[in-house]
Amino acid sequence: MMNPYEKKVVAIIPARYGSTRFPGKPLALIKGKSLIQRTYENAKRCALLDELIVATDDQRIYDHVLEFGGKVVMTPTQCQTGSDRLAYVLLHHPQLQHAEIIVNIQGDDPCIHPQISTLIVEILRKDETAAMSTAVLKIESEEEANNPSVVKCVLDLNGNALYFSRSLIPSNHSLKYQQNHTYYKHLGIYAYRPDFLLKYTELPLTPLQLAEDLEQLKVLEHGYKIKAAVVNHDSPSVNTPEDIKKVEQELCKQSSFSLQAECVHP
Repeated sequence: MMNPYEKKVVAIIPARYGSTRFPGKPLALIKGKSLIQRTYENAKRCALLDELIVATDDQRIYDHVLEFGGKVVMTPTQCQTGSDRLAYVLLHHPQLQHAEIIVNIQGDDPCIHPQISTLIVEILRKDETAAMSTAVLKIESEEEANNPSVVKCVLDLNGNALYFSRSLIPSNHSLKYQQNHTYYKHLGIYAYRPDFLLKYTELPLTPLQLAEDLEQLKVLEHGYKIKAAVVNHDSPSVNTPEDIKKVEQELCKQSSFSLQAECVHP
C-alpha cells in the first residue's frame, strides 16, 4: 500500500522562541499578523508544496499556529539548527520519510517569493547526485558584498556550491570588491532528500562549519553536493525588531504590484 506522502513535497518551517537578538520573534506582529503566520501564509502561495508544517519548541507558538489554522508539531529546545529540528520531525513522524523532498523555509522570512521554493525543488529533482539544494542571489552593491551579516556563496560551472563565507568571496590579493565580478548572496532556504536530512544530523561537526558558523559547510566538508538556483528576487528577513519595518514596506510593495516569477537558472 502506497504511503500517502509518496512523491510529495513537504515544507517545514522551524520556529523557535529563543533568539539572542529578538526573543519571541515568531509571535511579533507585522501589520496585525504574527511573523510566523505571515511566513506560513506566504509559503502556501507555492503550489508545488503538498503540505506545510511549523516545527516549534514553544507552547505559545504551537497554540498560535493552531489558532490561525496551520499545522504544527512540537520539537525539543535542544535542536541546535533548523535542519536538526526538521530531522527530529521526520524521526518522530516516520510517514514523512516517504516524501520525495523536504523543504526548509526559514521562519523569519515572510516575504520570500514562492517561485524560489519551486526552483530549488526542481533543480534537486533533476540532479540525482545532489544531496540538497538552495538558492543564491546576485549581489548588487559593494556594501552588501562586504557585509559580514550577508553570507556569500561561490559556484562551480555546473551550478553547485563550492563554498560559503561571511567574508568577501571570491577575493584577490587586494582583498577588495571587484566591480566586474559577480558575487552571490546565499538565501537560507533548502530542499533535501529525506534520507539525506536524517543522515545530515548524524554527521560530525566540521572545522570550516565551526570557523564560519555556517551549518551548510558541514555538507560540503563531508563530500556531499549542494545544487544552487540563481534567483532574481530578494526579500527582507526579521533578525531584529528594527527589521519589522523593512518587512512591512515589502508587504506594502507586494500588495501594490502583482508579483511575477522572477527566478532564473544559472
